[in-house]
Amino acid sequence: MRLIQHFIDGAALSDTPQRLGDVFDPALGKVQAQVSLGDIALVERAVANAKAAQPAWAALNPQRRARVMFRFKELIEHHMDELAALLSREHGKVIADSKGDIQRGLEVVEFVCGVPHLLKGEYTEGAGPGIDVYSMRQPIGIAAGITPFNFPAMIPLWMCAPAIACGNAFILKPSERDPSVPVRLAELALEAGMPKGILNVIHGDKVVVDAILDHPDIKAVSFVGSSDIAQYVYERGAGAGKRMQCMGGAKNHGIVMPDADLDQAVADIIGAAYGSAGERCMALPVVTPVGEETASRLREKLVAAIADLRVGVPTDPDAHYGPVVSAAHKARVENYIQMAVDEGAELVVDGRGLSLQGYEDGYFMGPTLLDRVTPEMRSYQEEIFGPVLQILRAKTFEEAVSYPTQHQYGNGVALFTRNGDFARKFASSVEVGMVGINVPIPVPVAYHSFGGWKRSGFGDLNQYGMDGIRFYTRTKTVTQRWPSGGAVLDQSFVIPTMA
Repeated sequence: MRLIQHFIDGAALSDTPQRLGDVFDPALGKVQAQVSLGDIALVERAVANAKAAQPAWAALNPQRRARVMFRFKELIEHHMDELAALLSREHGKVIADSKGDIQRGLEVVEFVCGVPHLLKGEYTEGAGPGIDVYSMRQPIGIAAGITPFNFPAMIPLWMCAPAIACGNAFILKPSERDPSVPVRLAELALEAGMPKGILNVIHGDKVVVDAILDHPDIKAVSFVGSSDIAQYVYERGAGAGKRMQCMGGAKNHGIVMPDADLDQAVADIIGAAYGSAGERCMALPVVTPVGEETASRLREKLVAAIADLRVGVPTDPDAHYGPVVSAAHKARVENYIQMAVDEGAELVVDGRGLSLQGYEDGYFMGPTLLDRVTPEMRSYQEEIFGPVLQILRAKTFEEAVSYPTQHQYGNGVALFTRNGDFARKFASSVEVGMVGINVPIPVPVAYHSFGGWKRSGFGDLNQYGMDGIRFYTRTKTVTQRWPSGGAVLDQSFVIPTMA
């Protein structure tokens, strides 16, 4: 049985593991490896190692750190096929989707290759008589990231690349469900020239998470996961005096106006709803057609498009998506489907009971479509996180916009229309953090920032982009004067002004 170990001080630990967790192959429904689960002592060890390594890395000039990030980017690109195969084997995504996962993380690595420019401060000459003021961005020291199972490459790279480029050491706690890719990324970072101890990877459960949140030498923590856990992590970490950046769940809506290009909208919605088996925080699990005629036409086209979807093993080049991540998660999604039916939703397409020949124990689910969903239904209010699309009908544009605005989650939303006036009103008024206009998955590019509102995001700064640089640095402002003699003593007893 393959054992996935912690990666500390530039190497996989050889210590005998005290606790182990199973890593499944979602296509086969069988254990393929075991992962060592850490404890408080392991977190102490990782932090001590990072603390010893970080000062020299921070002292390196930003251009030299950028060259390491350039090399890291090159190595990830060179090993793309290997990383994608490893990711698919543990997560269940089809290979093309796994490559997309890696690529979106790679774009953040590419962004921070410009860290010498990103770290530049500000300067004011002559702010007062003989006084100049300037600011500088300095690393915080040690940061940590706690990442979910659904993006085992992208989200770790979103976190660690900005933190490390800014001169920090980083401790990554990936999901124990698919931990191999984060370890491989740490190996590639070492090969790229990153010093030992600057990127450590420790596996674990709540024991390790709490140890990270409580450790006084870890100055900032970034988290992505469910909203309940995100709130817990935020409160505990903030209570310990840390900077916290915690992204939670989502219930993203796609509003379809009567004037929309329905063929294009359906193609976009199908990919956004069912891609990666719906296991994306930026998936589109709710579609809101405006008007009964729009709803009827949209539903007919969705049913036809769903019939053409192919569910398969991750290595099947013709498969649109693969299995969900675990047996427990499959059961959870199936329970939500039944809950929606019990609440009065119309089950148009039932994806339960799918079995693939030769992979009967795999965690496969067909696409499910539910209509006549209402805002009062619990199945609408909560995140399902599976290949399930719900139709929530609206009579007017204003009613449609009210649904994502009033929902507890505010991660992403999309509007499909040809009308620029509607698009402008929508983008301005909807209370959601990331908005797409004829774009079904509005994940911002790497030089902007990712983050939701309401229970989709806890903390003041978003992921990557300039917000990421701000999160992993502290601003120090210097006010300086070079006196030329003739001091006036009584001036020292009043607050200085720039008069």
